[in-house]
Amino acid sequence: MSEKVLLVDDEEDLLEAVAERMRLLGIDVSTSSTPHNALKKVKKENYDAIILDLTMPGMGGFSTLKAIKKLNPDLQVIILTANATTSMSKEAKKLGAMDLMEKPADLNKLLKKVRKARKIRKGQQKAVRHKN
Repeated sequence: MSEKVLLVDDEEDLLEAVAERMRLLGIDVSTSSTPHNALKKVKKENYDAIILDLTMPGMGGFSTLKAIKKLNPDLQVIILTANATTSMSKEAKKLGAMDLMEKPADLNKLLKKVRKARKIRKGQQKAVRHKN
């Protein structure tokens, strides 16, 4: 079973290019060009990871991250930004992001993080089953 990812970015050309490259590597990728559409998808589907652009019109990445975590605190979110700073990274982690990466992200590094996110999710699911 392949990793299931939601890719969220308002730059549609970039969104489709990255999604296609990930699909060629066997990743099950859904896309969203708006935070609001992404939140609708999060309500309906389970994902191993969400790859989220930090700077988007309307609802920014940190607001979207908060909304995602409110819907499902266990979701693993990797934030992408063109201008990463240490303070952004600290804020992202404080809000529950798994990681913050600079654009353009190295696809191999991104895939390692997606695989790590899937392992974390699987571990969380096992822990919940053992509690019940």
